[in-house]
Amino acid sequence: MPTLVMKFGGTSVANLDRIARASKRVALEVANGYNVIVVVSAMSGKTNELVGWVNETSPLYDAREYDAVVSSGENVTAGLMALRLQEMDIPARSWQGWQVPVQTTSAHANARIEAIPTDNIEAKFADGMKVAVVAGFQGISPEGRITTLGRGGSDTTAVAFAAAFGAERCDIYTDVDGVYTTDPRITSKARKLDRIAFEEMLELASLGAKVLQTRSVELAMRYRVKLRVLSSFEEPSDQAGTLVCAEEDIMENNVVAGVAYSRDEAKMTLISVADRPGIAAAIFGPLADAGVNVDMIVQNISEEGRTDMTFSCPFDQVKRAQKAMEDAKASGSINFHDLVADEGVAKVSIVGIGMRSHAGVAAKMFETLRDEGINIKVITTSEIKVSVLIDRKYMELAVQALHDAFELEKAA
Repeated sequence: MPTLVMKFGGTSVANLDRIARASKRVALEVANGYNVIVVVSAMSGKTNELVGWVNETSPLYDAREYDAVVSSGENVTAGLMALRLQEMDIPARSWQGWQVPVQTTSAHANARIEAIPTDNIEAKFADGMKVAVVAGFQGISPEGRITTLGRGGSDTTAVAFAAAFGAERCDIYTDVDGVYTTDPRITSKARKLDRIAFEEMLELASLGAKVLQTRSVELAMRYRVKLRVLSSFEEPSDQAGTLVCAEEDIMENNVVAGVAYSRDEAKMTLISVADRPGIAAAIFGPLADAGVNVDMIVQNISEEGRTDMTFSCPFDQVKRAQKAMEDAKASGSINFHDLVADEGVAKVSIVGIGMRSHAGVAAKMFETLRDEGINIKVITTSEIKVSVLIDRKYMELAVQALHDAFELEKAA
């Protein structure tokens, strides 16, 4: 029988009523002839509660015990959904990560999936089980310890199962009814996309769109897993969500697919750094060692052997970046006159695979921002995206103006 993977996020299983509602959706797919693998998150708010308990008990906690505690939220949801399905006369069984087993690396709290053997679950399907309810976000290390995959890890779990079992599709149920051209809370003109290419979704996810976790999209693109984003709060017949698929599966695209933003950005500039071979490595090596996630990088023109180096990072990592740079200066590996941090910036990006074959997209973006009186601080580009750093107070205006300029409310 064909296999379908269905993933339900925390808001979709927030209480017993919502678990019952999700179970009815699973029952419909069983009636459609599928063996179903359901991947569940912890009930809404439960993971934060568990993390809080760990931090209160042991601020400098053992990461192995952190994973043991935090993974328990998904175990509860999986067991409750399996029980609900059994009450509906559907043969179902809950599965924890170690029972599958979901084999991961040993990087506790941020493990990566290495393999998912299918034998155990397939044997149960052969024995008559119709639904395997899998606790998302967790696995087992080579040492036999429980691991967790980091925030949003249940999305990655679902895609990995779809790839391992050759599933027909992976449906991600959440509190939104699909992927939009931008955040509908910022502009009412935002339009739900029927389809979006893997590359576009990956860029949007990495640039701030929170519909899908970035690692899950990477995995789907690598293994060509068809993803569908759906709302668990709408009736199944009322909407079809958004299909994330290969570029060749999309008949026609707008040049720009969407506008993404990230408000939690900071711009940092090292003033008057020695311009010599290896200076970039001397700067960004210590930043990487300190766990600073550097994004946009700009090096200015050199004058008299000195240059300025600008980069962006999450604003909650500014102090960590400052310490890394001051330590590097004290050790003599780099020398600079000053380090200036601007914590009042936001990143706004346009994304679209159509940009590969259309000239003038960046110019149109810059002209739109100019017409709104918005100054650009930093620019970076790739084949299918253009990102700018601007003052945070203009972020929503920039998103609305760009959405209008590229007429994203209109279908291709």
